[in-house]
Amino acid sequence: MSTTHQLIVNASVQEVAVDYDDTPLLYALRDDLALKSTKFGCGSGECGACMVLLDGRAAKACQVAVWEAVGKAITTVEGLGTLEHPHPLQQALIDFQAGQCGYCLPGIIMSAAELMASDPAPSRDKIAAKLAANLCRCGAHGRILSAIEAACRKGVRGGAS
Repeated sequence: MSTTHQLIVNASVQEVAVDYDDTPLLYALRDDLALKSTKFGCGSGECGACMVLLDGRAAKACQVAVWEAVGKAITTVEGLGTLEHPHPLQQALIDFQAGQCGYCLPGIIMSAAELMASDPAPSRDKIAAKLAANLCRCGAHGRILSAIEAACRKGVRGGAS
């Protein structure tokens, strides 16, 4: 028997039906709501590919049950910017050609958005420490850090737009 939950995703109320109480938020976002930026990586909270913002805090969607997200503002990369008006982090990553395979970037963007919201001028070391929960294997990490630094220098605050 399915249980229906109302979620606030990217500032819009959405309904999802899950068969199990412990269904990960990741599955609801990807499978039910077709928000494909939130990636399935390891499924055990180790890689950060599934990072979203829950009430402005970075959270690994593979480790959050759907019911735990009820009543919280959930933000995915799709909620940060659009193709026409990308979020400053998205634009900086494009400008710096910071993605190689790009699989890790949605999670990295969400971690960086949380950091920007709390510290509009973080040091490179603080950015690197914040991204420690996001694995990147393609070798673009230096460009990713530079892009985030540039977005922060513009004085733009992170979080949902």
